[in-house]
Amino acid sequence: MATEPQHPVVVLDLDGTLVESVYHHVVAWQAAFHDVGLNVSGVRTHEAIGMGGDRLVAHVAGDRAETAVGDDVRALHDTHFRAGLRNICALDGASDLVETLADHGHRVVVASSSPGDLVDELLDLVDARSRLTAVVAASDDVPSKPAPDLVRLAVSRAGGGNAIAVGDAVWDALAAEAADVPSIGLRSGGTGAERLRSAGASWVYDGPRDLLAQLSHSPLRVH
Repeated sequence: MATEPQHPVVVLDLDGTLVESVYHHVVAWQAAFHDVGLNVSGVRTHEAIGMGGDRLVAHVAGDRAETAVGDDVRALHDTHFRAGLRNICALDGASDLVETLADHGHRVVVASSSPGDLVDELLDLVDARSRLTAVVAASDDVPSKPAPDLVRLAVSRAGGGNAIAVGDAVWDALAAEAADVPSIGLRSGGTGAERLRSAGASWVYDGPRDLLAQLSHSPLRVH
């Protein structure tokens, strides 16, 4: 009879968790809204980063904006964001964290609400693709975060079993909670510990380097 793998699947978010791109997204979204004649608060935009782009326009600008210019805003965001890719880098400790988790026997999966081709470009910055078991993105045509589908698909592609999610946004924590997966919050995307915990994160660290430094005392420790 087959036994369940000992170590849980680790479902990692990408933006703000492995790469320092959250504020680049904020600027790109604001530029996109400006291009169509809408002014949206930077704070509100930042708070929405991490949910799928298919949800973000309505969330920050209302249903009427989504109906009228939603697709235009998303296309403009992508253009603005890609124009600044050269200024984005991996977060401190990101590649080391992925490598260490894989070395400890965890199956590591990235689950992002971004399009697959953009996820590929951002993962190149982390230089840890060879240690990933799988990658799940918006291109997989499942509902985006905070729906649980991306997390569930990530766990499934890793072979199933117990899992822990790691993300920097409330949407990551909410998606994990909806998927019945415990989650770790990282402050590296600019969201405070209190908000991450209120969204369902059971543990909070400053970023990938901090989580790596405290790995032996974290829920990802190897017994």
